[in-house]
Amino acid sequence: MYSIENKVFEKYISKVELQDTVSRLANSINKDYANKEVLFIVILNGAFVFASDLLRQINIPCQVSFVKVSTYDNEQSTNKFKQLIGLNEEIRDRHIIVVEDIVDTGFTMLNIRQQLLKLAPASIEIASLLFKPHKFKQDYSVKYIGFNIEDPFIIGYGLDLNGYGRNLPEIYQIKN
Repeated sequence: MYSIENKVFEKYISKVELQDTVSRLANSINKDYANKEVLFIVILNGAFVFASDLLRQINIPCQVSFVKVSTYDNEQSTNKFKQLIGLNEEIRDRHIIVVEDIVDTGFTMLNIRQQLLKLAPASIEIASLLFKPHKFKQDYSVKYIGFNIEDPFIIGYGLDLNGYGRNLPEIYQIKN
């Protein structure tokens, strides 16, 4: 159990499950991109822990860049996309893997993909630790998915509630 801002959270995904899943995703990426160079674009703030663990297991030539966007307001996803920090690397004709903590409706990733596609990359794929297939409403795919989840509000392993909980080594869901 963990408490933040008068809300109680219980363990949802263990440290071992996270490590196993990150290894599985890294192995898939290493295999799919053997003999290719990749630019990983990490979405801040939530994906930084996942990206850190993932990238330490990547053994192909790669670079890493960071973009900060936000669509969450407290506990609710909004339909407002804000790009706060932009991309500085040239991506024309490069293989791009966007690393995200969670994809639910897909609205944020839709906007990120649209912006990246304008820059003519060779390819764009998405690696998301968490995915809500029942909420996803877009016509693109998420190739690398760690866990399919339902609707609980979650914290830990980079995910937060008003900035708190990102440092937790496991993922916790809000207790009703």
